[in-house]
Amino acid sequence: MGRLETGIHKGRLTPAEYDANFSDLHPRLNDHEALVAADRCYFCYDAPCMTACPTSIDIPLFIRQISTGNPIGSAKTIFDQNILGGMCARVCPTEQLCEQDCVRNTAEERPVEIGRLQRYATDIAMAENKQFYARTASTGKKIAVVGAGPAGLACAHRLAVKGHEVVIFDAREKAGGLNEYGIATYKAVDDFAQKEVDYVLSIGGIEVKNGQALGRDFSLADLSSQYDAVFLGLGLAGVNALRADGENLDGVADAVAYIADLRQADDKADIAIGRRVVVLGGGMTAIDAAVQAKLLGAEEVTICYRRGKEHMNASEYEQDLAASKGVMIRHWLAPKRILDKDGKVAGIEVEYTELRDGKLTGTGDIGVIAADQIFKAIGQTFEASGLGALRMEASRIAIDGEGRTSLDGVWAGGDCVLGGDDLTVSAVAQGRDAAESINHALAASTQPNAAVA
Repeated sequence: MGRLETGIHKGRLTPAEYDANFSDLHPRLNDHEALVAADRCYFCYDAPCMTACPTSIDIPLFIRQISTGNPIGSAKTIFDQNILGGMCARVCPTEQLCEQDCVRNTAEERPVEIGRLQRYATDIAMAENKQFYARTASTGKKIAVVGAGPAGLACAHRLAVKGHEVVIFDAREKAGGLNEYGIATYKAVDDFAQKEVDYVLSIGGIEVKNGQALGRDFSLADLSSQYDAVFLGLGLAGVNALRADGENLDGVADAVAYIADLRQADDKADIAIGRRVVVLGGGMTAIDAAVQAKLLGAEEVTICYRRGKEHMNASEYEQDLAASKGVMIRHWLAPKRILDKDGKVAGIEVEYTELRDGKLTGTGDIGVIAADQIFKAIGQTFEASGLGALRMEASRIAIDGEGRTSLDGVWAGGDCVLGGDDLTVSAVAQGRDAAESINHALAASTQPNAAVA
């Protein structure tokens, strides 16, 4: 079957091409490369890169440890703040966070490669199975965590270190959340997401129950009555509607589901892809879907975004990556109607847009892009049942600065909370901090005269 054949087909490439296309995007630095990269760091005392990191990793310290030949010590510095530091080194938009604030940018317009150095250290520690933490004596307390994504795993690990027993409930077959199901395959190869889950769980005291969904198999009230505390680390299960004619045609798919299917596929040739693909959206999911469509053998891949380049949520680095893979990014285009032929996608009708008095407005100029497959990457929504009287705000769970919700004994973090930014590193920080708050609350409840205090 030729790669130029129209329609949606499997096996557009040779096995060698699939292997090459989905190899590691940025392989781990070798020892010499790591020393050279670390030598560029000024080891700032008041390091702006630390302030830009949501988990507040001591970046100058971990880079100095690498520069002195101590990658294991460097990994501990990272894991002390971010137990999922290995995955964050792969998927975190460092170009928008720590590396953007690196002082090397001022003189050289090229930051220290903080992300790649973080991966270097954490990969070595995980490969050698270096365990830096041991559980303290059992507290006799048991905490339920809903969601085995970054927030839930970070929360569970910190609680387990404190001596609590933790049970994680997750609706999917595997733990990991978006790290397992929502990250572009070439960003985390060799089943790294599951290796990291195993590394986190090796602390002990954490049980994972898969295939257990809130609202279907249990309610928040059930957990609150059976556990000493509850942490909600729910992801975003809903998908925004396109609200365009033809949205339900054969060939229109959800980009998040497509990325998940690709990540779980044993053979990339089993994933069918169109000859001409259009991706609707301007975020990281749109970039991941478009790039992987190209890597699967699509001849033409176009991202359509209704606003300008400067408005895209995807970083400039990710946009450049897509362009380097042959993806065309077109701005100021809004979908109007999906065209069909015999019940299948044949193209998409788009309207040119512009900003008028700060409001996005259609110009009335219409164009058509030929396509046989269209991916929707226009955002997700929080959908959950079984939450009872939990206070919501802007369709997300409302929390305070420690992650406490409106219900006693219930905390939350990650994408499900108000203010979540869809970043793995931010979810880790919220899960970690909520665990500290939970631990303090449980410790206070067991102290004599705690009620009086």
